[in-house]
Amino acid sequence: MTPRFDLIGLVTADMAASLAFYRRLGLDLPAGADREPHVEAALPGGLRIAWDTEETVRSFDPDWESGPRGAGRVSLAFLCESPAGVDRLHAELTDAGYESHKEPWDAVWGQRYAVVADPDGNGVDLFAPLS
Repeated sequence: MTPRFDLIGLVTADMAASLAFYRRLGLDLPAGADREPHVEAALPGGLRIAWDTEETVRSFDPDWESGPRGAGRVSLAFLCESPAGVDRLHAELTDAGYESHKEPWDAVWGQRYAVVADPDGNGVDLFAPLS
């Protein structure tokens, strides 16, 4: 059998904070999941996304150490309905206290683009075609 890309896994220091952020981006995550050590959600097209607490990862990999926080190693991109939608969502997230990594701009590749950091510092791209 040929391997099939199936899941994006994120490690989080604070499950509730991370899930609250991704709920704002439209992911359907049960409210009771905030206290779980492992959470999964189905994405369009059959791909899945999962979160594990740092403690969960250490339970099966005692030598695991959290790397530095911040963008650059993982980026998740969310397609918005329009360029104005990128601006609105960026403003909504930053008004809610999430850190902006890049304010919205018109990228040379033909998209309105912005980057916000999730609670663990992962870059989350917001984008929409300009035309």
